[in-house]
Amino acid sequence: MKFYIGSSFANKELVRHVSDRLEQKGYIHTFDWTRNDRASTVKDLQYIGQNEKDAITESDVVVIILPGGKGSHVELGIALGLGKRIILYSPNDEVHDLANTTTFYHLPEVKKCSGRIEELLEYVLESRIFSLNE
Repeated sequence: MKFYIGSSFANKELVRHVSDRLEQKGYIHTFDWTRNDRASTVKDLQYIGQNEKDAITESDVVVIILPGGKGSHVELGIALGLGKRIILYSPNDEVHDLANTTTFYHLPEVKKCSGRIEELLEYVLESRIFSLNE
């Protein structure tokens, strides 16, 4: 299974942790944006954006870790538009907080997971929907 993880730059260590655990199980991370420094030029933004778009296109599943930034919401939109399998992770179940949620979090194709990060990993690794055999 090929995966992409979208989130905010503030969550880069968490993204790396999830990526490392999935890669240990044989999954392939299509692009690790956390290895980049923050973009300082428009050319940097273009390079990163193209790589992220290509990575989402190549992925079998897209994981969005909340809280996300503006980029992760664009990534969610790309994944929805491409019909990708999507897991939305919210550590404190903020996905259900009407003051902070969005309609797109609640589409039927968006699978939601809340709680400890280990629960997200278990969900991805043990779920038949996201098995390596697909």
